[in-house]
Formats: sequence, C-alpha cells, structure tokens
Amino acid sequence: MASKSTWLQRTLLPGFAFKAVVIGGGYATGRELVTFFMPSGPWGGLYGILLAMAVWSTVCAVTFLFALKTGSRDYRTFFSNLLGPLWPVFEIAFCMAIMVILAVFAAAAGAIGQAVLGWPALAGSLALIGAITLVATFGNEAVEQLFKYVSFFLYATYAVFLFLSLIHFGDRIGAAFAADVPATGWVVGGMTYAGYNIVGAAIILPVIRHLRGPKDAIVAGLLAGPLALLPAILFFVCMAAFYPEIGGEALPSDYLLARLNFPSFRLIFQAMIFAALLESGVGQVHAINERIAHAYQTRTRNDLSLMARLAVTVAILVGSIFVADRIGLVDLIANGYRWLAYIFLGLYVLPLMTIGLWRLRPQARSPAQEATGA
Repeated sequence: MASKSTWLQRTLLPGFAFKAVVIGGGYATGRELVTFFMPSGPWGGLYGILLAMAVWSTVCAVTFLFALKTGSRDYRTFFSNLLGPLWPVFEIAFCMAIMVILAVFAAAAGAIGQAVLGWPALAGSLALIGAITLVATFGNEAVEQLFKYVSFFLYATYAVFLFLSLIHFGDRIGAAFAADVPATGWVVGGMTYAGYNIVGAAIILPVIRHLRGPKDAIVAGLLAGPLALLPAILFFVCMAAFYPEIGGEALPSDYLLARLNFPSFRLIFQAMIFAALLESGVGQVHAINERIAHAYQTRTRNDLSLMARLAVTVAILVGSIFVADRIGLVDLIANGYRWLAYIFLGLYVLPLMTIGLWRLRPQARSPAQEATGA
C-alpha cells in the first residue's frame, strides 16, 4: 500500500486526520479556545496556541516514527509496544476519555441545533450521532475521504470568517491586541490544551499505513501541528475583538456570527462546525473499531463485519448522548478536559518522549526482534 501512496496521503493526510480528531473537542465551537487561551489575553492566548502547536508537531513526529519502527497500526498495538504490560491502563483511560469527548461533540451539536434551527438539544445530538454511525461503519476508505473533503471545506470557511471579521470589526481586533493586557498563564493553558488533545496522534495511526519511511513520518508529524491549529489561530484572532465578554458565551462561534449579521454565512459556518464534529467523532469511533478489528482478525483470521462495526459505534454513541445531556457543554470542557490532559501527559507523552525516544536509537531492536532473539 505504501509504495502506491500519493504525496497527499504521505504528507498531508496524517495532519488532516489529526486535525479531524482534535477539532471537535479542540475549537469547533470556540468554547475550548475561550476556556484555555482567552484568560491569558489576546497575545497570551496566541502564545499558548503556538506552544500547543509545537507540542503537537513534536509528539506526532515521534509517535509516527515509533509506530513505523514497531509496526503499530492501531492504538492498542502502539501502547502495548510503548507501555508493555501496563497498556490496559491506557485503554481504560482512553475509553473513559472517548465518552467525555463524544459527549462534548453531542452537546455541541445539540447547542448548534438549538441556536440555529430552534431544535430541541437532543435532536441535534441525534443528527450528529446518525451521521457518525453512517461513516464510521464503512471503515478506512470512507473515513479518509471524509477527512480530506471536510478539511478543504473547513479551511476555506475559516478563511472567509477571518476576512468578514476584519471587514466588520477589524478595528476592535486591532484595539484588543494593542491593549495592555498581561500575557500570563499561557504556558499552563497551552500545555493543558495540548495534553488532552494529543492522544489524537495515536488515534489516527490507521492512516499512517501510507508512509514509506522515517522521512515521511517526520514531515507528516511536523506538519500535523500547523494543519490542526491554523484554523484555531484565525478563529482566536476573530474572537479577540470581543475580549473579555466573549468568555461567558457557551457558543462563541454563534456570538461572533450574530455580530457579523450575515445569515447565509452563519448557516455555512454552523454546517462547517457540524462537519468538524462529524469528522472528529468518526475519528474517535474509528480508532476503537480498528482496535477491535485488529484483535478480531488476529484471533479468527476474519475481518470484522459491517454489522459488528455498527453495533460498536451505536453502543459508544448512545452512552455519550446521556453524558452530554446530564452534564452540558461548558462543564464538560471546563472540568472533564483538564483531568484528561493530566492522564494523557502521564500515560502517553512522558513514556513516548523517554522510553519511545530511547527505543528509536539506531542500534535499538524492535519488539519483534527482541521476542525472537534476532
């Protein structure tokens, strides 16, 4: 497969996929940017986003290199190679995190449906879950096509959003960045934000099957941070126009769109957010499906059926709806995401940047070589 891969598949697809799995829980509605970056002020927030970008690029590059060296194409195999017998600890934490993250997506979709169409919150959540189920059930090809086309739609929409914002309240944006606001707390905000999202690098391992070697892994990894966070930078710059009052909005995106007073673009932007939530949700569920499919194939030599994928997808998503309905979008982001950051920094980033880098030494042997004594 790798020998027939295209430049886009080797270089940009991993970044598109990483952006896909982090954007829904990372900044689709703007609530996450407000929570972790806006308290540091306009400049401090930008510093925090750039710090998160550097962390993501570094960890993605090392993750892809380690995955290539150890033959890891799903997160279960990856963490088995990285953590050894402790890998089930990560899987427990990951499954809990998936429920929280998907609950955020469901809550966000419900809030968008309420704000834009006047739907009950549950209706928006169910629409998102139905769309995730449809795509995730059909495996790698459907997921990769979704990542590619939604990415182009997303980048174009954020570019237009910045253009319109500069026209309508560019003076407010300039004044916000010119104001004497202390840039404090941005390191903590950037690291926390990077921490709870960084597991996306392991979630997208199925798409690195296109990489040909270490050079591809490094290039794709380093590009993943900018590809994932460029829209966030554009979005944050727009939000700075209404600093600090925007910090109290559950849907900062809709707050800005209302002030643009451009109804047709408001619908386009909210459709883009729904698409971003869709690709993020698909990425999360697809990771679990691929983990189960790999284990099933190893034991039975058969592929996981579409009906089995459907059953797994529905079970995960239905549970997430109830979590979203009980807790709500703002509380999920403010509280749930912080402990996820600490868990993933401890179970993933720390071992990867110590044990993982040690194992990437030129003279280091792979787990397969160690097992056979080769």
